[in-house]
Amino acid sequence: MLINGINIPGLKYRDTGNFLLIAGPCVVESEDLVFKIAEHLVKLSDQFQLPLIFKASYRKANRSKVDSFTGIGDEKALKILSEVRRSFSIPVITDIHNPPEAEIAARFVDVLQIPAFLCRQTDLLTAAAKTGKWIKY
Repeated sequence: MLINGINIPGLKYRDTGNFLLIAGPCVVESEDLVFKIAEHLVKLSDQFQLPLIFKASYRKANRSKVDSFTGIGDEKALKILSEVRRSFSIPVITDIHNPPEAEIAARFVDVLQIPAFLCRQTDLLTAAAKTGKWIKY
């Protein structure tokens, strides 16, 4: 499907005129939970012919308390997101927070998201653009 002139591989229902649904859990907490949510979203996408991009953060870097849950480990979470992409044949988006994360995350997902409070960091945006992935901000 073309979104703003960019092709997103694996996106179904591109000609239905429906809105693009970007949904999923806030953060990858477990493989089981992520797969249950993905399965439910795919069923809804198919039922209502909604184009779907699965969204989950592999790590939450912005927490209000220093001891808040931030994730299960970057590589483990990214592999789970990649497996969701493969198992359900849907594109996946995750957010990144610093330039080195762009290249790493791009190996596992289809779209990189830059959190709003980081959109003025030129080095982060440049690193994300160099991956060739679609960038959501």
